[in-house]
Amino acid sequence: MAPTLPLEVQDYVAKLEKKASSIPPQIFIASAFAAGAVTSMSVSRIYGRYFKRIRNSDWITPDSFKKKRWIKGVVSSVGDADNFRLYHTPGIGWSWPFKFRRVPSTTKELKNETVHIRIAGADAPEAAHFGRIGQPFAEESLAWLTNRILGQTVYCQLVQRDQYSRIVANVVTKRRFLPGSLFSYSLALEMIEAGWATTYEQAGAEYGKWGKEAFLQAESGAKAQRLGMWKAGTGGETPAEYKRRHAQESVDTDTRVSKEDNVRTTPSRTRSFLGRFKLW
Repeated sequence: MAPTLPLEVQDYVAKLEKKASSIPPQIFIASAFAAGAVTSMSVSRIYGRYFKRIRNSDWITPDSFKKKRWIKGVVSSVGDADNFRLYHTPGIGWSWPFKFRRVPSTTKELKNETVHIRIAGADAPEAAHFGRIGQPFAEESLAWLTNRILGQTVYCQLVQRDQYSRIVANVVTKRRFLPGSLFSYSLALEMIEAGWATTYEQAGAEYGKWGKEAFLQAESGAKAQRLGMWKAGTGGETPAEYKRRHAQESVDTDTRVSKEDNVRTTPSRTRSFLGRFKLW
């Protein structure tokens, strides 16, 4: 036998039923439709924010930079010593609800499926590119970063897209509560403290919640202890100086080639003009 509700509760239910019966059916239908639309929009938003996988850098929108969104993923490869490829693994927690997601391991499977991340705030020795000789300690710096993050889960705060279409991001390797909390630590700062990178100070530099001063202090400490690239002293060429030198060499080469082209073409034009008045 079902228990009898108290009289007060029975009266309250009766009043609700009476009020409900006086509401026109179309109002119920409109309310249900509105509630369904709001629910659908909320679910879609939550899915896009937390559970939709970002396939590659082209999928990152300007709004993500504006909000400085955090994403997490597994490092699938390390290029130079200040950038890497991230396979995005969405989800709220460390492993829930996508622990079952398999991270591809072959080049074919990873093609167009990773985000190219440039570590904000760090400037590592330049490797050999485009026929240029690499800087001293470029290989050691790359080895340090590869050993530190390859195959690991990292958290990236999206900052901007650079001139090479890479995604500049503040990167942390461990998260106890939230990636932007006081308990997280910058990968760029780790590199600089170990002596395998300098502080990036060019236009658009980003240092996250740590600030530029923390980066410069870390660099000074590594120099004082002669760690990493500073073990032979501080007289070597920095990555920024290396890039400026090669940029100037490119300008000088282009200018020289342009002048040589003018010298070669001018006599030809002169002879062509004088040839019109040839009298013999």
